[in-house]
Amino acid sequence: MVKLSNAENRRLDDAARAGWMYYVAGNTQDEIAKKLGVSRQSAQRMVALSVSEKLVKVRLDHPIAKCMDLADKIANRFGLQTCEVVPSDPSDPSSTVGLAQAGANEIERHLKSSKPKTLAMGTGRVLRACVDELAPLNCPEHKVVALLGNMASDGSASPYDVVVRMAERVNAKHYPMPLPVLPETVKAKNQLHAMPHISQNMQLAQQADVTFVGVGNLGTNSPLHLDGFVTPSDLEELQSGGAVGEMISWVFDKNGQLLDCAINQRVASTPLLVASEKPVFALAAGEEKVYAILGALRSKLVNSLITNEYTAERILSID
Repeated sequence: MVKLSNAENRRLDDAARAGWMYYVAGNTQDEIAKKLGVSRQSAQRMVALSVSEKLVKVRLDHPIAKCMDLADKIANRFGLQTCEVVPSDPSDPSSTVGLAQAGANEIERHLKSSKPKTLAMGTGRVLRACVDELAPLNCPEHKVVALLGNMASDGSASPYDVVVRMAERVNAKHYPMPLPVLPETVKAKNQLHAMPHISQNMQLAQQADVTFVGVGNLGTNSPLHLDGFVTPSDLEELQSGGAVGEMISWVFDKNGQLLDCAINQRVASTPLLVASEKPVFALAAGEEKVYAILGALRSKLVNSLITNEYTAERILSID
């Protein structure tokens, strides 16, 4: 982490104080200015800085009737342990805004458990955003384990890895998976899995108390493709084989059945469990992910869902 100057630390301290006074204590900006001995314009800037620097995170606690109704319908239809639906942005119904805050809230709930827990984490943009929303915690009694590696074939790493960043924010023991997403051959994958520290981490992941994964689409903007894990020809082959989505790089069809394909034979990720009794949360939203989410729900690859209003309505509209 970048070490801040004393002046910058004081600036952030003042912003945090102003943010607390405004959002928690309910002071007006005029009252903040008077109490802090600054101009109203300065108080306004400090409050704005507290938000832009993520010193203050706003969570909506008022239950929105429509979202709650959609969540209940999805949970009942697919037999989920839990489902949370967050409001959609009317100007961009496929936006994932709100998922990160809801996901962070659920992750924090487990991290605040007095009983030591193991949290298994996937990767991706939404999960990374969730981690960035986490409040700083001190959780040395908990473990955070990766479900997959994040290395591309050229040795580069995805910027959306989660485990190390999460462990830094919450001070938990962490167990990364130093693996390529797709080894060159099945033999190479088996050799990697036979390494003691890899097999131990995979066993830990499979025994986790709660799991959090994203759901990826397999369209032209597929994260597997955009992040360099599969080639355009690989993507075309998967699409022609009926693939609609992926979770921790395991590829499946519209019914959530894993494809018998070269990609799945080489995937080095932790095996997916069907109908797990422990919570397995999928965090995903957007038109391009509707059929992928639906497949994961149909096959019980996940038993808990956090999505948005638009996506929930689309899922329920499909038989």
